[in-house]
Amino acid sequence: MKDRLLAKAAEWNLTLEETRETATSVLGFGVRDGRRVVLKLIRKEADELHSGAVLRAFDGDGAVRVYESEVGAVLLERLDPGEELVNLVKRGADDEATTILAQVIAKLANHTAPAVCPTIGDWGRGFDRYLQSGDQQIPHDLVRKAQLLFHDLAASQRTTMLLHADLHHYNVLLDRQRGWTAIDPKGLVGDLEYEVGALLRNPFEVPELFANRNTVERRLEILTTLLSLDYTRALKWSFAQAVLSAVWTVEDDHTLEPNNLALQLARTVRPMLGQ
Repeated sequence: MKDRLLAKAAEWNLTLEETRETATSVLGFGVRDGRRVVLKLIRKEADELHSGAVLRAFDGDGAVRVYESEVGAVLLERLDPGEELVNLVKRGADDEATTILAQVIAKLANHTAPAVCPTIGDWGRGFDRYLQSGDQQIPHDLVRKAQLLFHDLAASQRTTMLLHADLHHYNVLLDRQRGWTAIDPKGLVGDLEYEVGALLRNPFEVPELFANRNTVERRLEILTTLLSLDYTRALKWSFAQAVLSAVWTVEDDHTLEPNNLALQLARTVRPMLGQ
């Protein structure tokens, strides 16, 4: 991957200053034409292979800007200082962080998705795969409950649009000029209530906060009020998504721990559904 990074940096006229690796990508930080930029190469199995096309569709509205892109590679503006929104939560300002996330969602809303993006229905097939797999790590009654809700919500969508689909406290960074800005979209076609699910499962470092019923209620009140969303629909999506997230953990060949974070949220939300 590093050889590929060097080759792509040369092709896109980037002077590299630093490189880093993550589980899903290799990052190169440097300068092009006097601008500080980030070159990101995505590993083949990652969900972000088409992030360049997704970010171009957002056109800089609430999301990081793109200078070059192709499948599996993207050259981005570098946000400065790049502080993660999660730091506000760690300082005890969860309501402020939730308000900022609502503002970012509002900027990202109402863009047309590129053809490469899957739909919510595509993602929902994960429930079927899990139930057919024979795996027993997630209680099947929980999976079936989430599956039914997910399919009902998918079938009842009215206005669909391009979603970030992984919008949470670690994927929103501060820039001195642009303010809080989203990075690392997966790209999905669906209704806006779906977008709040990922942030409700975060920050993963403080499950005692996000898996607390009072936190869920307060966050949803802020989000649905500021974004004029359907509270009950957003609540149902958050439950179904949390179970689907656990399904994906199993599909990625990871052992599902008893205290799996997504299932902690699912167990908190389930009694709130009133069904």
